[in-house]
Order: sequence, then C-alpha cells, then structure tokens
Amino acid sequence: MHEWALAEAIITTASQVAEKEKLRKVTEIKIKMGDLQQIETDILEFALSQMKPDKLKEAKFTIESVPAKMKCRACGHIWAFDEKKLDKESREAVHFVPEIAHTFIKCPKCGSPDFEIVEGRGVWLESVGGEKRS
Repeated sequence: MHEWALAEAIITTASQVAEKEKLRKVTEIKIKMGDLQQIETDILEFALSQMKPDKLKEAKFTIESVPAKMKCRACGHIWAFDEKKLDKESREAVHFVPEIAHTFIKCPKCGSPDFEIVEGRGVWLESVGGEKRS
C-alpha cells in the first residue's frame, strides 16, 4: 500500500515543481528509485496513472532503478549489493530495514561488516519537463 502514498507524494511534488517552473502542461516526469526501497513498480505506475491531475494528464512517467552500492569503512572497497547472495528472509530484512544490512552483509574484500550504503536508497524526482506558459 505504500506505493499509493508514494504516488501521491510524487504527484504533489511534480505539481509544485510545475507551478514553480511555470509549466502549463507537464509531459515528462523522471523518477529515480533505489533498489533497497522494495517498491512494486507496477503498482506505483498504476497509482500514478490513476492519480494524475489535469496538468499532468499527458505526463509520461519514467522510473529508473538505482542499484545499491556499499562502501567498506575498513578498507574503502566499493561493491554492488547482490541480493541473490542472501536467503529470502535476509533479503526481506535488508529491504525493510536497510540499517540492519550489517548483520547479513560483509565486505567481499576484507570481510568487515562496517560499511555504508552509498547508493540505492530513496525515491526522488530527477526532472519534471513540459511546456511553459506563454
């Protein structure tokens, strides 16, 4: 259900950006979404299509996934998070509470559990494009 709340926030923010940029019509909204967010893209896209106000009726939503990357604080190694290396329960735990990833994931270079998540979290508007008011 959080996809619907997220869609509402995206619509609200895109509408505010359109107003600020003096767009009479929005034609494209680019969204970036971190892999660790565990958002069902199909549900989000459906929610966005159902909630569009008139100003966004012609808007095409593009959702780009941002892979998760980790950086070891011990050795500085940066690596891509590969959830396939975790069992199902661990994968779900990391998705729901990324802060506990240290329990399940270790640096592949030195084995340290001390790392930071440098990419792959959050959802943000990359851009809102359209036609300016005359």
